Amino acid sequence: MHRAKSFDRVAVLYNVAMPELPEVETVARGVDARVRGDQIVDAWFGSHREPFKTPPGEQAKGLVGRTFLSVHRTGKHIVCELNASRRKPDKVKGDKAKVEDAKSDAADAQWIVHLGMTGRLLVTTPEAPVAAHTHARLSLASGQELRFVDPRRFGRLEFRDLGMGKGFAGPGAEPLTIGSKEFADLFHGRKLAIKAALLNQTLLAGVGNIYADESLFRAGLRPRRRAGRLTRAELERLRLALLQVLEHAISLGGSSVSDYVDAEGKCGFFQLEHCVYQRTGEPCLRCKSPIRRIVVAGRSTHYCANCQK
Repeated sequence: MHRAKSFDRVAVLYNVAMPELPEVETVARGVDARVRGDQIVDAWFGSHREPFKTPPGEQAKGLVGRTFLSVHRTGKHIVCELNASRRKPDKVKGDKAKVEDAKSDAADAQWIVHLGMTGRLLVTTPEAPVAAHTHARLSLASGQELRFVDPRRFGRLEFRDLGMGKGFAGPGAEPLTIGSKEFADLFHGRKLAIKAALLNQTLLAGVGNIYADESLFRAGLRPRRRAGRLTRAELERLRLALLQVLEHAISLGGSSVSDYVDAEGKCGFFQLEHCVYQRTGEPCLRCKSPIRRIVVAGRSTHYCANCQK
């Protein structure tokens, strides 16, 4: 079995207070870099029932012995692809066993993590202090631990045996890859406000409050406009703005509007480029008009009345 690279004894922290697509993508990439190829040798789960979509005993039984093939994002979820076949080669079998194991690289299980509002994934060493509200500790063959910490317990942990059912799929379309026609079709005939439509996870998986506000500003569209009445040209402008905002935010490590940090303990930087989000009363960066705040779909919404029509 390939063993994960060793890291400093300083904990590597993934902390997302209000995770949206760029933050979850950053977390998934960081975890993947540190646990890919590592094997789970033990699993401990806490007693609070809220974080568990799958009973903790069932999760522990399914996880122990499996190896991380990859960790990726689907919508706002982190999906760990696992395989039970990739065992450490028998010394007697030598290179032949390595070849046989290398062929068994298809996932046969998944561990699915939703961070909720305050969920964190922590890659650390076993002797590192255990934070309060730690709900899961996976001991890895490399000597590392993968921990799930969630003070408010809005996050969720789920185990899926792919031999017993389907793998996890996001509820809506993927914003980073959706095409022009598919994007326009999502909103055709819909009476809800375009801001509410962007937040609807059954339409687009992963878009949250920050990036809905920012993409609407860059597309020049007011958040209360009825989604079904937007023209094809306006929707295409919005699609491209959303793609640009998400990709740029990912490149900057997401938005640290609370206590979010990346894999190296560094803050994201996209919050420095917010044009409207949480800038109520401040001058628009384009026209100097004050940024306004309203409530759409129960969420604080920020926009420029002059730049957005």
